[in-house]
Amino acid sequence: MAHFIYEYSANLDEELLDMPGLMQKLHESAVASEIFPMAGIRSRAIKCDHFRVADGAPDKGFINVSMKVGRGRDVATRQEVGESLWRAMLAHLEPLMASQPVTCSFEMRELDEHVKFNQRNF
Repeated sequence: MAHFIYEYSANLDEELLDMPGLMQKLHESAVASEIFPMAGIRSRAIKCDHFRVADGAPDKGFINVSMKVGRGRDVATRQEVGESLWRAMLAHLEPLMASQPVTCSFEMRELDEHVKFNQRNF
């Protein structure tokens, strides 16, 4: 299980951001790690119309990717995969970051198996 949640400021250039392309790259990178099965990967993006970055200058934007993963992978494995995903994210965002000030962040959270419930029919 790996769920990606993308939050980003509405002032980012949609073409340079290319959210579908970013999602595809992070899905592919997660699958390439061989620890996340494709069937368990989900992505969703939330454009934030109301935001403030640093001093509030209107050109400053942000993108934050949170990744929720199920238990069962040690810290070293999660760190290695996280660094790989981070590099893929930054490489994708290079054109956007060359055109405007953007703060980028990524985090991976391990879910507590005792209070996580899910079901699928495929």
